Parts: sequence; C-alpha cells; structure tokens
Amino acid sequence: MFCFQCQETAKNTGCTVRGVCGKPEETADLQDLLIYICKGISVYGEKLAQEGTVDRDAGRFLCEALFTTITNAAWDDDVIIDRIEQALAVREAVKAKLSALPTDLPDCATWTPASREDIVPKALSPEVRITATADEDVRSLREMLIIGAKGIAAYADHAAVLGYEKDDIYASLFSALASTTRDLTADEMVAMVMRAGETAVNTMALLDEANTATYGQPEITQVNIGVRNNPGILISGHDLKDMEELLKQTEGTGIDVYTHGEMLPANYYPAFKKYEHFVGNYGGSWWHQNEEFESFNGPILLTTNCLVPLKKNNTYLDRLFTTGVVNYPGAQHVADRPAGGAKDFGPLIERAKNCPPPTELETGTIVGGFAHNQVLALADKVIEAVKSGAIKRFVVMAGCDGRQKARNYFTEVAEQLPADTVILTAGCAKYRYNKLSLGDIGGIPRVLDAGQCNDSYSLAVIAMKLQEAFGLSDINELPVSYDIAWYEQKAVAVLLALLYLGVKGIRLGPTLPGFLSPNVAKVLVEKFDLKPIGTVEEDIAAMMAGN
Repeated sequence: MFCFQCQETAKNTGCTVRGVCGKPEETADLQDLLIYICKGISVYGEKLAQEGTVDRDAGRFLCEALFTTITNAAWDDDVIIDRIEQALAVREAVKAKLSALPTDLPDCATWTPASREDIVPKALSPEVRITATADEDVRSLREMLIIGAKGIAAYADHAAVLGYEKDDIYASLFSALASTTRDLTADEMVAMVMRAGETAVNTMALLDEANTATYGQPEITQVNIGVRNNPGILISGHDLKDMEELLKQTEGTGIDVYTHGEMLPANYYPAFKKYEHFVGNYGGSWWHQNEEFESFNGPILLTTNCLVPLKKNNTYLDRLFTTGVVNYPGAQHVADRPAGGAKDFGPLIERAKNCPPPTELETGTIVGGFAHNQVLALADKVIEAVKSGAIKRFVVMAGCDGRQKARNYFTEVAEQLPADTVILTAGCAKYRYNKLSLGDIGGIPRVLDAGQCNDSYSLAVIAMKLQEAFGLSDINELPVSYDIAWYEQKAVAVLLALLYLGVKGIRLGPTLPGFLSPNVAKVLVEKFDLKPIGTVEEDIAAMMAGN
C-alpha cells in the first residue's frame, strides 16, 4: 500500500504497511482500485460532457465512490469489492452513451475482470497506485487533485441526498480525475487544481443552499452537553437527512437522540428543534469515540466518515450501526432509502429500548449557530466593534481535529489570543476550544461556530461581506488571519476553495500535507504565502501584526 491522504500519514511521508488510521493493506489497495476505475468512468464521462451530456447517474455514483475512500469511512473489504463491481458497470454504461470512443484509452478505462476473483489481484498490482507515477511533482499535483476531488465529492453527495445537484460539479469531477490519466504540464495541472478550488466553492454553496432550504437557517443556540435518564441513540457524521429521519422515527418512543462529533451543528437548525427528545450533544470529536461510544451505552449511528476501529476492550460492536458510504465488519448496516421513501431505523430503535441511559460525561451548554446568515444579521454590531477597536482581529480556526499531541497548539492559541480577538470556526477543530471560557466582546461570543466542515463556506461568505462593508479591494486587507487545522480530504477541498478565493497567508497544521512535494510546496508558499504553524507565541504575535 501507499497512502498519504491524511495528516497522520506515517512520518508525514506515506503509510506503506498499515495505515496510522488502522486501515489494513488490502483495504487500502481495494480503495486504490476503486479510485482507478473511477478514473476510467471519468475518461468517458468527460468525453460525454464534451458531447453535450453530463451523466448525472455516473456523477452521483462517482461522488459516492470517492466518498467511500475518504479516511475512516469504509472498513469492509467485501463492501468495497461490491462497489468496484458497480463502478465497472457504471463505466460501461457511460461508455455506451458515447457517439465515438476516445483514442489511446488508459488501462483504467479498459480493464475488465473475468470474475470477482480477479479484483483483489488487480488491486495488488502496482499500476493502480499513485506511486506508479515516478515524477514526485506530477504525483504531488495529481494526488492533490484527487484528494481535493474526494472532499468535493463528499459535499456533493450530501447535497444530492437532499435533491440538489449541478451538472458543472459532476463535469468538473470527471475532468479532474480524467486529467490524472494524461501527461500534462505543471502549469496545466496547477490550473486543474485551481479549477477544483472553484468547484469546491460552488459545491459548498450548493450544500449550504440544500441544508438551509430544507431545514432553515442555523440559529444561535445553547446546546445541552449533559444527559437525561432515558435510553438514547447517538448519531455521528454529517448527514442531516439521516438526522431528520431518525428524529421522526424515534418520536414518541421514549428514546432520546444525541449528536456526536460533526453532527453537533444539527442542534442549530430550526427544523430539528421541535423534537422534544432531541437532547443535545454527547462527547467531543471523532478520535475520542472508543471511550465515548462505550460509555454512551445505547446504539450509535455513523452516517459518514470519522469511524475508527474498535479497540480490544471495546464492547459496543453490537450497538454500532452504519449507513450510506460507511461500513465496518460486524456492524449492522442500514440500507439506503428506497425512491421516495425513508431509511428504516427500526433496528436501532429496538436495540435502544433494551439499553441503559448514557453515562454522563459533563454538564452545561455550549453555544453555536453562527453561520453566515446569523452573523450577517449581527453585521452592524460586528462592524461597529471593529471600527471602535473592541475587536482587533478575527482568527479563522476552522478544520479538523486529530489525535496528535501537536494539536494542543490550537487549544493554546485560543487560550492565549488577546481578549479583543474573535475566533471563527467550523468543523471538528472547534472541540479544541469550544468548551473554554473565553468570554465575549460586547455580547459577541469570542468563539463563533458556523457548523460542520462544509460550513467553512459560511466563513468565506462572512469574509467577503465584511470586505464589501469596509470597502476593501482585496480580501487580504481584512483584519482576518487563518490558522487552519487539517486532517482529511474535505479539509483539503476547503483549503483549495480558500486558495481559489485569493486568500493568502494561511497557516496550516499540525504539519503541511505529506502529499506536497518540495517543489509544489514551494509554489504554494511563493504564490499564496501558505505556511506551516510555528510556536504559539510567535504565531499569535505575527497574526496580531497582520502577518
């Protein structure tokens, strides 16, 4: 195997025996083959789009397949092999729609197994891995593009679940993956990466529209972090449609519903507040789940990635349920909803009835719900605070949380930032500081949580509106610094979106991505002033000085 798509990759170079995440070699190889076949789909999908037709069925499948390969999503090899077989069928279906086949087709567009038994040997072959590309700069740019495409695909999948799709998003994904099968110049590849950044912006905007049109604009909300004395179901991940259907099916059953990890922002949506059995949030970010899922005592539903392997002393496997692209050997999988119908969460509900209430971890509340609509409603107050000097600087600390001790940096930055600064956040990075007592500035909390990682779009909208309000010609003239934590591929899509929007001077940590070759990293540093995090004291001083 060779995998360097997440921040924890071994020695910041690549996992070659077993993933730091726990991913076995064969699972990694099968995921590589799935991506390989997706490139073949994209070769035909790009050509079909050039003929005037974007194949939405293929685009939707491509998003689901790429989402399957995101860190901590798919763990069951049999399920991944099933998806590879589906990918081969999709590839041939797109191919059949072409008026003329492209010439010089790559192997990913033509390889066909004689039987299911041929899939694993192909997955083990060297040509399916990114290391088949000898030039490290080409490899770096191709991998940045593929990793960014994975994040875009995840957000596009969430939007599609709610009935929101755009042909240009699917066409861009086809083009991105197809480009990695051709020998492009470095400039052409950089242009493809920037196009992916544009697509990331458009996709997050579409998902924002889908979520808010369906569930209302997020509201400033005090979220309970304690427990009640009823059996509970814990829902984690990002999929709000699953959240909606679970709440409907548990209403009146005597079972409480709690969010975990990236599902916390569901508490901010008006549509979910009407459910009296929706209690609040339990626990923290994804990497604490071995302990928190154990102590929750009831069923756990994983709707998207961020599922980590169970430890030997964990006993919750019979309470673990997956759905969507997520799977895990031994966990019960909730099937996709039928056309026009809902998923059946009956097995979770029945399991919950025989479970004790959650073990209390903490008490109190945390505040969130500062998406762009809510912050812009406070725009006059925010602008006045900036003009008066009450707010000296905004620091965007969005992104991912993770296990490494180096991530204590982000907690320490939040603790040591001057009292006249406001932290703008989204994603599970917030768990590093959202329970600190940092106070407020004239009634404006010093930590403004916009929501999930995809809600980083809200932070971009806020920045652009502030730029307009202050009459600035360049977004980088705002009193805003970027100190971003990253872990997986959706964070890369967000990074590409920020770069496309022209944001410069982003600090990224705990490490710069391992998939950046020295030359590619140099380009990002020179063109966008991308920089690694330093010491807490030095970085705070630099950010307060506008650097």
